[in-house]
Amino acid sequence: MKIIIVGCGKIGTALIASLSAEEHDIVVIDSNRKVLEEVNNIYDVMCVCGNGADSDALEEAGANKADLFIAVTNSDELNMLSCYFAKKMGAEHTVARIRKTDYNDKSLGFMKQTLSLSMPINPEYRAAQEFYNILKMPSAVKFETFSSGGFEMIELRLKPDSRLHGMTLIELRNRSKANFLICAVQRDGKVFIPSGNFMLQGGDKIGVTANQTEILKFLKELNLIQKQTKDVMILGGSRIAYYLAKKLLSAGNNVKIIEKDLLRCEEISELLPGVSMINADGTEQEVLLEEGIERMDAFVALTGIDEENILISYFAQKKGVPKVITKVNREELAELADEMGLDCVISPKITIANMLTRYARALENSMGSKVETLYRLMDSNIEALEFTVHQEFVGVKTPLKDMSIKPNILIAGILRGRTAIIPSGDDMIYAGDKVIVISAGKKLHDLSDILK
Repeated sequence: MKIIIVGCGKIGTALIASLSAEEHDIVVIDSNRKVLEEVNNIYDVMCVCGNGADSDALEEAGANKADLFIAVTNSDELNMLSCYFAKKMGAEHTVARIRKTDYNDKSLGFMKQTLSLSMPINPEYRAAQEFYNILKMPSAVKFETFSSGGFEMIELRLKPDSRLHGMTLIELRNRSKANFLICAVQRDGKVFIPSGNFMLQGGDKIGVTANQTEILKFLKELNLIQKQTKDVMILGGSRIAYYLAKKLLSAGNNVKIIEKDLLRCEEISELLPGVSMINADGTEQEVLLEEGIERMDAFVALTGIDEENILISYFAQKKGVPKVITKVNREELAELADEMGLDCVISPKITIANMLTRYARALENSMGSKVETLYRLMDSNIEALEFTVHQEFVGVKTPLKDMSIKPNILIAGILRGRTAIIPSGDDMIYAGDKVIVISAGKKLHDLSDILK
């Protein structure tokens, strides 16, 4: 597809990296020539220096032939205007970054209709949703849902003294009463699609798929269930903090936000009267101790500085906070956080890049692709995809053990109506099923891509 991206900030650069890896034809528009030169040196993309709402720049970028037009500058209004003009020039689908909290669902719906937007995106809201999902399932370091809840996938970090250390997957399945599948393992930076003889080790990050009931049963058997979070401390009064606190309050949680900017404290207090706002420097350990960090069920680091988030999260973990979540955008620092033992590290820019990569593949449905859902797991080294099976698929009514499936690909789940199936070699796929496929190192656009 031909994709135009307006804006080369954190989100824009992450999109360029993700979508260019998908081998799309990418054109980038930005008013900063130096930034464009840096992008051009790293990625095989065409660059246009100019304003995203300028007709000449849009014409040079080929907006009239764009399959997907994405505007992610720091200005909501510029993004909306860029998308409006691109749509008028002939762009097929348009996506605008709209992040101001002033825009509620009603106004966003109005703008979407009036501007013919395909999709407005709010990176901070999406990131807050991801943080919230983890807090709902505190035993996990990542949590994703397929087929409207029919299947769930969680990532877990095995402790060094885990009872699973030295146990093969076959032994684990035989000892467990839960119906689940360990579909991916990350160890020492390497990712494996494991067979039954794969032996787990303490420190492994594992991906587990099952329906919600079976996942809870699995966690309970291993004594991995953490109590539901009630008291949550958030460091930093960012937009993400606002959206997250709003969700947590609605769910009945007690929320305390520490923010050193007095004006921002007053703004959040006015918007969310139920939040306990503390005007202080939360990077000072004395402040955190005074505000009761040791009594918290969860700590979320959301300052604008990755290094601060990592160090204070490490402090919170050492103080025994059961669930610590850290916002980190820079990849090299995310790796450092992992080495320091911080299990739950989330990057808002990666969240949005993955979402729009998923959206781009969904658009290709009209061009023959049948990807319904796509998640990137294990630090983006694994793709988990959901396909709807069509009658034309050559593997219909063929036992999985008789299919010639490419290496590093695993069929992890089948949803037939409301029945979730963890497949064995004797199971078959039927037209109308939804199938969960795990892939390492291969980009799948159609279910037939899994076959040799």
